[in-house]
Amino acid sequence: MPRTITRLNLVNALHNETGLAATDCADLVESVLNRMSDSLANGEQVKISSFATFSVRHKKERFGRNPKTGEEATISARNVVDFKASQVLKKSVGQAED
Repeated sequence: MPRTITRLNLVNALHNETGLAATDCADLVESVLNRMSDSLANGEQVKISSFATFSVRHKKERFGRNPKTGEEATISARNVVDFKASQVLKKSVGQAED
């Protein structure tokens, strides 16, 4: 089963690589994630070079069907986060599968 990377994993990796205090690393990770979330909430695009671009996309209201009952239902309009991997990330992930 693939391993899940958590905030704590990111904090520990940053702590081990930089030697900064663990609390400072936790604050740094939280700060970055909060800044990304706030930017997306404000409709801004977040681009991290050689990794990915995050943006918000609006989905219109549409009709769907409950696969269990076959009953039609309305799926309300909403905003969703769109993730587009960079070519560098795509190449890195592609090589990891070999």
